[in-house]
Amino acid sequence: MRLEDVPEPEPARGQILLDVRLAGVNYADVHVRGNTYLAPVELPYIPGNEVVGTTPDGRRVVALTRGGGYAQKAAVHRRLQWEIPDEVSDEQAAPLALQGNSAYHLLFTVAQITKGQTVVIPAAAGGVGSLAVQLAHRAGARVIALAGTDEKRRLALELGATEVVDSSDEDGLTERILDAAGGPVNAALEMTGGTTLRQTLEAVGPRGRLVVYGFAGGQLADVPVHTLLQKSITVSGFWLPHLYSDRTLPLAASMRQLFDAVGNGTLKIVTGGTYPLADAAKAHQVLNNRTGMGKFSLDTSK
Repeated sequence: MRLEDVPEPEPARGQILLDVRLAGVNYADVHVRGNTYLAPVELPYIPGNEVVGTTPDGRRVVALTRGGGYAQKAAVHRRLQWEIPDEVSDEQAAPLALQGNSAYHLLFTVAQITKGQTVVIPAAAGGVGSLAVQLAHRAGARVIALAGTDEKRRLALELGATEVVDSSDEDGLTERILDAAGGPVNAALEMTGGTTLRQTLEAVGPRGRLVVYGFAGGQLADVPVHTLLQKSITVSGFWLPHLYSDRTLPLAASMRQLFDAVGNGTLKIVTGGTYPLADAAKAHQVLNNRTGMGKFSLDTSK
């Protein structure tokens, strides 16, 4: 990636042009660089799927885009931008549109987590994971958090995880999850793929749910049908953009809850760092190496 001057985007019908202050960095952006994303892109391409900025009439908003976020100007659809309450800062709002909505709908729309159930949450110190741990805990679920370092596992416990599991070694992951949970779990989120997906699936109990939302390890995995039939397990895939055109407004409802939780202090935003726009590649390197924690953003004024 390199910093270049390009013409301002031309808003299409239903869009507005934002002055971008912060652009969120997500693992989907790393997939775009490696040409492994769910939706192929044509080069040259400007990454970035969530931004915080100002509308032409001066409102402070957080918004979702389909690329184009790593820029000083971004065209966003009117239905995919939400005004930020005064009690929520730009830095707090930055992860809510994409990572916050993803965590919320993974847990409650797809996995349908309820009070008293046990759920496995991977990458528990990451952008989506740190929010999912807190949302599940607030809902009264028992959270088994997966993380690869002592520091990340400590953070997961601070955020509300019931138990933490070392995910740095795939071998024996099923047994470690079962030991931590005291038996099979009701649901699990999964975003690594490969052996980790299969090991996580084995820890899901009868009539449980597995929700797949990524393959950060770079390896796709075939789901063993025998296991699904043997335990009546439901496996679902999830990609947030499929909710963008949903006119029942599930994103508007979840954004209200996320803003309220941040505003009243019951949802903590873990900030991994803010980089100048020109240093986007450095932010990707930290994210790809899994050495950081929380939300990474780009400051478009630098």
